[in-house]
Amino acid sequence: MKIKMITVGKLKEKYLKDGIAEYVKRLSRFAKIEMIELADEKTPDKASLAENKAILKKESERILAKINEREYVIALAIEGKQFASEDFSQLVSDTMVKGYSDISFVIGGSLGLHETVKKRANLLMSFGLLTLPHQLMRLVLIEQIYRSFMIQQGSPYHK
Repeated sequence: MKIKMITVGKLKEKYLKDGIAEYVKRLSRFAKIEMIELADEKTPDKASLAENKAILKKESERILAKINEREYVIALAIEGKQFASEDFSQLVSDTMVKGYSDISFVIGGSLGLHETVKKRANLLMSFGLLTLPHQLMRLVLIEQIYRSFMIQQGSPYHK
């Protein structure tokens, strides 16, 4: 199985990089992990709605270029479905059973995701109504992916 995380924006904080690297290492026994970091568009202060839409469109083109037809795509969006960790683990397991060998997770930039990315996604997923920095979401998501595999293994990691 291959898990791809497609993210918009450069991760700068060392502590986040270190945490993500730790979970990528832990996950390597279960799946091949590919981290794809795409450039974000500069957003002017007090950007208009039209400017924001144009920025989202450019970022969406970069995202969609990294997704192939056969991937199961989970896009993080505030309006998406929320899961308990056990249910998320079941989703990952069911996705593999349904014949998908690749799962791609998409985290947009500070403006979120364009509708074209949301429409391509097989599932919109939310971590709740809280607003979290998209850089921090990478760490939260990779930990939950690792937790999902540990749940499947019956590991005491998930208590």
